[in-house]
Amino acid sequence: MRGSWVHGAIGAALVLLLAGPRAREDRAPHAPPTMPQWTLVWSDEFDGAAAAPVDDQRWAFDLGDGCTAGNCGWGNEEKEWYTSDRANAALTGDGMLAIVARRATTKTACYYGPCRYTSAKLKTKGMRSVRFGRVEGRIRLPTGQGLWPAFWMLGDNISSVGWPASGELDIMEHHGSMPGNVSSAMHGPGYNGDKAIWRAYTPEGANFPAGFHRYSVEWDSTVVRFFVDETEHFTVTRREVEARGTWAFDHPFFIILNLAVGGTFDGDPESDAVLPATMLVDYVRVYERTP
Repeated sequence: MRGSWVHGAIGAALVLLLAGPRAREDRAPHAPPTMPQWTLVWSDEFDGAAAAPVDDQRWAFDLGDGCTAGNCGWGNEEKEWYTSDRANAALTGDGMLAIVARRATTKTACYYGPCRYTSAKLKTKGMRSVRFGRVEGRIRLPTGQGLWPAFWMLGDNISSVGWPASGELDIMEHHGSMPGNVSSAMHGPGYNGDKAIWRAYTPEGANFPAGFHRYSVEWDSTVVRFFVDETEHFTVTRREVEARGTWAFDHPFFIILNLAVGGTFDGDPESDAVLPATMLVDYVRVYERTP
């Protein structure tokens, strides 16, 4: 399963130092791109004052190391402790969200011993769900071995049916040790974990952390399509899924943004020099197909 924060004013100021200057270099216009087949129905453009928290009418947080949910390490042996502290998730003041992974400075206990890292995991569960359509985020990724930024979705029935019956759509995952690689995946009954339906996208000469890219998924009852910028890099039909297991994508899904540290995806950091690490999110937008 894909898996599915330091404290105070000093930490919040560090978010701005890390995120502000490079965010302004290539800020995207707020107007959605011209896509006649799609109608924008929800978005967060992350406008607000520097160091302000995210909109709590749009986002909630997962907290801790997963143990209180019976899923220590978030199912992936991750090493971060998720917080809602603005040192780990805050607006930059120029229309960005900065999710920052840091070395832990408190004596919080994680499932493996004293917590080594803090970070943030935001979700729209209970606030916004999407049943079919297009979900897009413009994101700049961090780099460094052991970092695991992701933009993904879970079925909003997960509390009642569990995972993987809920279904999971991984719009973008990134190995911090592999700057030229992002991947997309689908998880459900019969195809999950290391048996997921997935594909890596590794265009020649790519360096994804070097700039912002648009990561998107479009889906309906018959097909799922994953995009990086204008490239449709992975398409999976219902027939292909049902040859492996049960199609689990006809119900609503909620959106997740997180920056994990350590675990099975990219291993644990070989050096804490990769921290602090910042995942910058320009926007998240949801579209419905135009009649």
